[in-house]
Amino acid sequence: MTETNFKLIIEYDGTHYHGWQRQRQDRTIQGEIEAAIQKITRQKITLIGSGRTDAGVHALAQVANFRCQTDIKPDALLAGLNSLLPSDVVIKHCQPVASSFHARYQVQSKIYRYRIRNHSLPSALGRDFEWHVRKQLKLSEMQNAVACIPGTYDFKAFEGAGSPRNDTIRTIFQAQLVKIDPDHLVFTIQANGFLRFMVRNIVGTLVAVGLQKISAGEFKKILLSKDRNLAGPTAPPQGLVLVQVIY
Repeated sequence: MTETNFKLIIEYDGTHYHGWQRQRQDRTIQGEIEAAIQKITRQKITLIGSGRTDAGVHALAQVANFRCQTDIKPDALLAGLNSLLPSDVVIKHCQPVASSFHARYQVQSKIYRYRIRNHSLPSALGRDFEWHVRKQLKLSEMQNAVACIPGTYDFKAFEGAGSPRNDTIRTIFQAQLVKIDPDHLVFTIQANGFLRFMVRNIVGTLVAVGLQKISAGEFKKILLSKDRNLAGPTAPPQGLVLVQVIY
């Protein structure tokens, strides 16, 4: 048997998981997939994800890779994994790749999407995939704030408390906020990397703009301040989806 480096594309509903990263006690996406792979291959493997998603956050196309000595064909591995995994985790694609491929280190950018329901009433069916904001949001002012985001900045003001990194400078390639129907707003952002809670902290601050608690100009000042205490609250996790990982 020869060692093969397998690349997986994974879709998951993160509602009932404590995020991507394997934990000793709690149920995680990485832990579920590793257990399924090990059951099929009878080998202890390490699944390398493109990055972590937090508890309650979803993914349409998370990317991961693992190395394994096996003669199992990719199609058989795909079918076997999906037969073992819970219904809220699906392997969408499985393929052998070059031994040099690394799901985390070779990422060029990622695209995240955040969905807001802006209506006086919540949605019974959508509650696990959107943030319900009852008060009317001023879209035009929020869009003015979003226009400040693209570029290279120190995003320390939007970094999660208690998770400091030495390098908090990130490049945002695109950011947009659109109203997709009378009740829903969708924020999309693409960057070369994200700090912990960065997207959710940006969204929380954008909602503060929409509620006219701060202005778009003040949003830009918060971005430049590098002071987390000035930014808005962290938006809840369920509205956030990892849409694409670009290599």
